[in-house]
Amino acid sequence: MEVIFKIIRQQQNSAPVVQTYLIEVESGNTILDCLNRIKWEQDGTLAFRKNCRNTICGSCAMRINGRSALACKENVGSELARLQQIPALENKTNSIPEITIAPLGNMPVIKDLVVNMSSFWNNLEAVAPYVSTSARQVPEREFLQTPQERSRLDQTGNCIMCGACYSECNAREVDPNFVGPHALAKAYRMVADSRDSETENRLANYNEGTKGVWGCTRCLYCDSVCPMDVAPLEQITKIKQEILSHKQVSDTRSIRHRKVLIDLVKEGGWIDERQFGLQVVGNYFKDLRGLLSLAPLGLRMIVRGKFPLSFEPSQGTQQVRSLIESVQNDSAEC
Repeated sequence: MEVIFKIIRQQQNSAPVVQTYLIEVESGNTILDCLNRIKWEQDGTLAFRKNCRNTICGSCAMRINGRSALACKENVGSELARLQQIPALENKTNSIPEITIAPLGNMPVIKDLVVNMSSFWNNLEAVAPYVSTSARQVPEREFLQTPQERSRLDQTGNCIMCGACYSECNAREVDPNFVGPHALAKAYRMVADSRDSETENRLANYNEGTKGVWGCTRCLYCDSVCPMDVAPLEQITKIKQEILSHKQVSDTRSIRHRKVLIDLVKEGGWIDERQFGLQVVGNYFKDLRGLLSLAPLGLRMIVRGKFPLSFEPSQGTQQVRSLIESVQNDSAEC
């Protein structure tokens, strides 16, 4: 069958242009197969990365019809079938099907589908993605782990550093300080590793501002595009749980926000805004500057009659409390 490939081409520091190529393909041909044919048979100037061709190296990550994926993993048939499920991208009846290829996002383009991944690697380095055993006595042979301890590393160990999650990350797009889901997924591997001796320091680093776990917007795009089922958001959530289990309520506003929200919902079924502001922003009356920052908002609410003078728990408070406690117990067992 014939397929039109629309490739977003771009030179460094120049505007992107769309170039189309018509090729005869089989439904089982991978997107990488098609790009190779375009380069070998029609346009030798087309630039893209590739290596193993077997979903191992992660080199051929790019945006295929709007989502980041591995060109060696996706094939023409499955891609066209996916498009049929998306009305906005569905090809017109009786027309030649089209597949659009673009470079990864959140990274500057060097040429065509090749991007500069310096920020990707620098942010990975920022989380110190290697086991530290400096605080332990070096054994004669090796650090041993039980099968259970090793199994905690399996999921994150599957990451091939392709950059798909980083490309789709909304938090990274709006906050250049956020290290990215790939880095935090690797970070959890270090936190979970029984041989590591820097857990406390790591958690303090990952808890800092919006560059760490609290910068994540929980959009789930990273999980949806990961070709190896690493589930970066799940790993970020695990780090948050570790931070909360190691810290006190009053340590940081981010931690207070999470803990106070849960405690208030457990207590009354929904949030008592009066207590929420005092406990989170005012740090239980310890943060005078935080309390003063609430004053303008409080005055506007009083003037407009929107300040709650009393709090009525919801009718389903007991059910909500039971659900929260059930989730907390399950998390503790994990």
